[in-house]
Amino acid sequence: MKQQQFEKRYGDDWQRFRQLLEQLEKPKSSLQPADYQRFGHLYRRVCQFQSLARERRYSSHLVDQLGDLVLRGHRQLYRRRRGIRFGLLLFTLVEFPAVVRQQQRYFWLSALLLFGPALLFFAAIQWQPDLIYTLLPPSRVDDFEMMYDPGNEVLGAARESETNLYMFGYYIQNNISVAFRTFASGLLLGVGSLIILVFNGLLFGGVAGHLSNLGYYHTFFPFVIGHGSFELIAIVIAGAAGLKLGYSLLAPGNATRLESLKSAGRVAVKLIYGVILMLLVAAFLEAFWSSNASLRPAVKYTVGGLLWALVIIWLARSGRGPRRQGAPLSGETV
Repeated sequence: MKQQQFEKRYGDDWQRFRQLLEQLEKPKSSLQPADYQRFGHLYRRVCQFQSLARERRYSSHLVDQLGDLVLRGHRQLYRRRRGIRFGLLLFTLVEFPAVVRQQQRYFWLSALLLFGPALLFFAAIQWQPDLIYTLLPPSRVDDFEMMYDPGNEVLGAARESETNLYMFGYYIQNNISVAFRTFASGLLLGVGSLIILVFNGLLFGGVAGHLSNLGYYHTFFPFVIGHGSFELIAIVIAGAAGLKLGYSLLAPGNATRLESLKSAGRVAVKLIYGVILMLLVAAFLEAFWSSNASLRPAVKYTVGGLLWALVIIWLARSGRGPRRQGAPLSGETV
């Protein structure tokens, strides 16, 4: 079935569902018991429509529109009036991982653009160490060498608590700034996000390769492994949000570019909310855990590995309900 036929045939269903959602999202709803029954019926149909639209590779505008209805419906279906803390918990454990999975093609492209150049440049510097100076000036390279010098006793336990708090604030400001630039530059038809991802990949791989050549790997890698799971994956997700914005402008489908951008923006903003939460965790770990020189590398590698596993399981599985296979409702062939 072509997309226009699909929209014409079933558009009334998701329009009725949207009207019910708008009523439920009001502080005081006047819906009757029969309306709640219709809500459950339409929610199952909209979930199926969204799955079919994605499977049949209909326009991203339509897939995102239906995906937004599914998430809003899920929020109303399982809502508990427990205040803002429950809303934040619901977003963190259910909505955000679900949005990341829905946008996985942008996620994997962003991951390739970040980690691909990092691995290639790391290998290249093992073969030709002077390549680091094609990316960074000597003064900046010296800064990294001083930062991870094994003889440096300033980091970690030697720092005062006020210094840790200051660095916590600095990491928040710096990391969120990088993530926002990666996201917002997607408005340049996605090229801006692409460039920032590749540059940051080259930077990470270059610094890692150079410090490994100096024998500083036993200070550098234990430092980054703890917070790297949250920080690097957050940058990947910010890049995915930027690439989505860019693609919505390049390929708006049947919608206008403005409509396509608005639809993509609603999804991208949800991704950025999650990115901010991840970077707050990363900044805390970097300031109070990663920089602690009194901890043995084996401890940091163990905890770091567990944190990477936690992030992967969270994004891949959290909020995923049991898969239900079934024929279309009302005996129809969708």
